Amino acid sequence: MTSTDQRLAGSLEDTLERARRVRPLRDFPTVDELLASFDALAEAHPGLVSRRRIGTSRLDEPIPMYVVGSGPRHHLLFAGVHPNEPIGFRTLQHLAEQLCTDPELRATHDATWYLVPCIDPDGTRLNEGWYAEPADRVHYARGFYRPAPDEQVEWTFPFAWKGLWFDRVLPETQALMRVIDEVRPRLMVSLHNAELGGVYYYVSEALPGLVDALHAVPESLGLPLETGEPESPSLTRLAPAVFRATSLADDLEFVEGLGVDPGPLLCGDSSAAYAARYGTFSLIAELPYWSHPAVGDQSPTAATYRDTLLAKADALAGTGRLLGAILDAARPGLSVATPFRRASEAFIPVLSRMAEQERARAARPENDRPATVAEVFDNEDLVRCFRLRYGGMLLRALDAEVDAGVAPAEVRAQRARMLEVWREWTTEARALEDLTTLPVAALVGVQLGAVLAAAHAVAERDRQAADGGEAAR
Repeated sequence: MTSTDQRLAGSLEDTLERARRVRPLRDFPTVDELLASFDALAEAHPGLVSRRRIGTSRLDEPIPMYVVGSGPRHHLLFAGVHPNEPIGFRTLQHLAEQLCTDPELRATHDATWYLVPCIDPDGTRLNEGWYAEPADRVHYARGFYRPAPDEQVEWTFPFAWKGLWFDRVLPETQALMRVIDEVRPRLMVSLHNAELGGVYYYVSEALPGLVDALHAVPESLGLPLETGEPESPSLTRLAPAVFRATSLADDLEFVEGLGVDPGPLLCGDSSAAYAARYGTFSLIAELPYWSHPAVGDQSPTAATYRDTLLAKADALAGTGRLLGAILDAARPGLSVATPFRRASEAFIPVLSRMAEQERARAARPENDRPATVAEVFDNEDLVRCFRLRYGGMLLRALDAEVDAGVAPAEVRAQRARMLEVWREWTTEARALEDLTTLPVAALVGVQLGAVLAAAHAVAERDRQAADGGEAAR
């Protein structure tokens, strides 16, 4: 075994042990609770933790960043990029606490850690209604909010492609850009999570030993890898459940290659694409709230993958038509410009475009093969997911009109219609058998373990680069 292999093996053992130490958790903190916990750490460790304001949200809320340690490598982590994805809040809380109380951890990584607990406080506050009871999928969906694409911090970095241009950069994104430009991080982790399935990752490159570590962390905590349908067919798979970090250009090139018009540019580029200019290694660890035995089942089914895609396309198109009809009927009477309305008006038309893209993809000859159990399940559940998500948000948009006392009769009628549809969709979702709610502590442990494994891999890359430079001299 080489010295590199020995170091990687030792670091993996330490990472797995730390991932298993996360205390039991059952919920997620509100913005106020989250920031209060970081302020308490800064007060308790004044020589180790510093706080600074990096920007201001669209609703005039300060966005703080906490800096821990003073090592030569700069590691930047931020949570709340999608406010319906709060696992990262707990991950940053645990990591910050460990960095403050464990000098061995600080010495091992010898880094300065830049931690942004919540980059989108405005959007996060619109999800707090389900944070105390995150185990129920229907309760989650009824309180769900995800910003319209051009209001998402993760996807509003500047972008240009074949005459298309995005420069409507949000104040929150500008804050993050300034930090990236200042820090030039060696490691950057955008803390996301999925909803149902298994664990999967995005990395900017496959560093030596990292894929094995990313597989070992969830295995040690009893969580499955996601080996069914990837989030996007344009992704480059580096290993099971490990994909190359994507950019908007990848998606647009793929859609254009299908012979489909990509449509209007709804958002900008990603944080990983922006930070690439500094040679930053980017990691995203996607964790689900719920899992199902089918997500790891690679056995073939009687259905073809082509027919699986076509069935999904039909269901997405039908969902888009139904939600669109309700929104169109209510629109003349809508008077409250809520985030829920903006998100509904953005996402509902996307369902029809997704259906068109999936039909075009199904026509490719390589898709005339048996679909696996995992692929069939993931494609079917995506439809359930979108019905719950976007049905829940449309209901919240209509609720706002009714609650404000400004809803005319037609808006109240469409709300009643949407409630009837919602009951059908939630009944179907609740009928899904063998659904497992995953322990929050295990999810945090996987995200923490992935962060530490990536930090070790980046340090090893830097060490090898330095050794190579010494040898050359």
